[in-house]
Amino acid sequence: MPKYSIVVPFHNEEENVTTLYDRVKHVMEQVGESFEMVFVDDGSRDRTYRLLEEIAAVDSRVLVIKLRRNFGQTSALAAGFDHAQGDFILAMDGDLQHDPNEIPNFLNKLEEGYDVVSGWRSQRGDNFILRRIPSRAANWLMAKLSGVDIHDFGTTFKAYRREVIQNIPLYGEMHRFIPALASWFGASICEIPISNPKREFGKSHYGISRTIRVFFDLLTIRFLLRYMTRPLHFFGTIGALGVFAGGGLSAWLLLLKIFTGQHVMQAHGPIFVVAGVLILAGIQMMGIGLLGELQVRHFHTSAHRAPYAVDRILRLRSSEESLLQ
Repeated sequence: MPKYSIVVPFHNEEENVTTLYDRVKHVMEQVGESFEMVFVDDGSRDRTYRLLEEIAAVDSRVLVIKLRRNFGQTSALAAGFDHAQGDFILAMDGDLQHDPNEIPNFLNKLEEGYDVVSGWRSQRGDNFILRRIPSRAANWLMAKLSGVDIHDFGTTFKAYRREVIQNIPLYGEMHRFIPALASWFGASICEIPISNPKREFGKSHYGISRTIRVFFDLLTIRFLLRYMTRPLHFFGTIGALGVFAGGGLSAWLLLLKIFTGQHVMQAHGPIFVVAGVLILAGIQMMGIGLLGELQVRHFHTSAHRAPYAVDRILRLRSSEESLLQ
């Protein structure tokens, strides 16, 4: 079993595949420990998979996973994590904007005892208005809402202990929130500065629209961190307030009817309607909370479902494995 697993998702990166493989292999051979490279082709339409296939045919340390279509970066990472065998797992992008020479810095922090080591693009070379300003705002919000004091949630360049990353379900675009989710499990987290060179080849898959999706993911992660195992505390509180307010208005109208004889619907029709709506909405919110509790129970008892579909997996058997067959 390898000690380290390097997980890299690719999507239409034919210009960068071979160069990245050569650089990662060189760095990991210098580290001097057993390792594997897990390359995930996330539905590429160019020659990315063919090049990965050629690499896997000559290096038994390379595992290639081909997904049936483009599932997105989070799902591609989840596929890599699920098939990685190393005790320590490092993830990075396949566009050469993560320098493989910085891998030993991550591994050293893991050896010191940290569970998650996150990269920090302290000096970014991206467009200031379209990339850096939205990124800073999003990272500031993430840090405040999640309670995890790191500067850069968005980068894929992170390292994890195997037992930590395998406890975190990944779906949607949750890969950027792994440190926040890991902190919920009590993981120790640190951050190290990394370089962020400009893309040399290929086209970036990121745009300003991604920032909008991040905002909604922030709301999701805030809710998950506080109420992941107790949704009734959130919905039940809102529901109880609604029932209490509606009940109070109804009681006031009833007292008016008894002691003054007023025709409630004529004199206070809108208040009567509001009271009824508050009570019904409150009951519905508490019902949603109970359904959420059932979902939590189902989550903890059901089998793991992967957010991706694998087309094929390639790995060249080493000579030692062949002799054992």
